[in-house]
Amino acid sequence: MHATNQKSRRGPIRVAIAVAAVAAATVISVAIPAAADVARAPSEPKPTIVLVHGAFADSSGWNDVTERLQKRGYTVLAASNPLRGLMADAAYVRSILESIEGPIVLVGHSYGGAVITNAATGLEHVEALVYVAAYALDEGERLVDANALGGGHTDLADHIVIRPYPGAPEGDADGYIDPAYFHELFAADLPRKQTAVMAASQRPAALQALFTPSGEPAWESIPSWYVVASQDHTIPPEAERVMAERAGATTIELDSSHVAMMSHPGAVADVILDAAG
Repeated sequence: MHATNQKSRRGPIRVAIAVAAVAAATVISVAIPAAADVARAPSEPKPTIVLVHGAFADSSGWNDVTERLQKRGYTVLAASNPLRGLMADAAYVRSILESIEGPIVLVGHSYGGAVITNAATGLEHVEALVYVAAYALDEGERLVDANALGGGHTDLADHIVIRPYPGAPEGDADGYIDPAYFHELFAADLPRKQTAVMAASQRPAALQALFTPSGEPAWESIPSWYVVASQDHTIPPEAERVMAERAGATTIELDSSHVAMMSHPGAVADVILDAAG
């Protein structure tokens, strides 16, 4: 695990982040920007934490993180991402955000990062963005473009199963990860018995999302945090590092597969709590 603070948009404080390693827990101290120049006053409401999953997954992937956040007294909403296209998905998540009163910390995993990047733009009550092995796209950038950032490579495109869906626009279809490669590509640090169930129950994503240019990024105006998964075989870690640095995100690196929130839920929850101030 490696931790860096790429660019602070708020006054730095020192906090301890407990990160679970494969065989033991390691506690490190990193510089993290606070939610404000001073700690959140006791009278201020705690932010609602909204979690957005990505493709080939559902909201249950956040269960262990949700439990930890709830124990700390936070209201958590794990949104069901429709996975029907980048702008449609962002509009759906934005409608959820607009229905919530008070401050929000918005968290996205994988493709969910591209969704929150577009959903939160211009929403003043979204106080922080947290990307977990996720796409923090720039304006006009597509998912397929972002995968090439930093010179990394993923074999994901070679192992996609394509199936039609009713009412699909011409040329579009649903994409699934071939179950035979799901463990290796998506969650290599989880037990195979668990990933076999995940592969069988994965939710497909409309392939058009790969080629849709992103809009104005919310990270330009909202402070962001980023969890890089150094053993990610779905989004290249090299691309994750570039996106994190470009967004000016406080960056934590974990020795994790793509599903860091499942294999390292304590570490991911701690990053979200730091973003919550």
